[in-house]
Amino acid sequence: MKKVFLKKRFRKLLIESENSRVVSKNEIKTVGIISSDEITNWINLKEEVQTILGVEDVEIYSYRPFKKKDKASLSHFTEKDISWKGEIKKPHFNAFLEKPFDLLIGYFNKENLYNQFSVLKSKATFKTGISKVNQDLYDLEISEYPTNTDGFLLELKKYLLILKKLKN
Repeated sequence: MKKVFLKKRFRKLLIESENSRVVSKNEIKTVGIISSDEITNWINLKEEVQTILGVEDVEIYSYRPFKKKDKASLSHFTEKDISWKGEIKKPHFNAFLEKPFDLLIGYFNKENLYNQFSVLKSKATFKTGISKVNQDLYDLEISEYPTNTDGFLLELKKYLLILKKLKN
């Protein structure tokens, strides 16, 4: 039942954001990443982004399904951290979404309401992600598999240089 209400809220916010979204022209100095636990378990995204994009201020949050046995984490969120009204209940995660990152990377390739909702709620000024998830979420989509992190980040860097959002 919660998912139904959250999907309605997501669609409404998506329509509202399409009309009010303004893309920043600022150089990228801060990066936020929203991903899934299954991806971050085998790729150190934070380190890869720091190395390839040359940006030091990188933060990451990963979605993982709620399990009672999992310990609370400052780098993970679950469906329990988002209310049926779309309010973020976890203070650290809310602070992450409220931070105006220069770049937000949605690094997931499967439709996941909680990841998509988080990307939508983020106050980042430029959003990019893997294509074929939801083109309305991003300012720039890159067609790549999550297993090819280097390929994704090199392609992203190429476009960011063209857009003058990164310096050589």
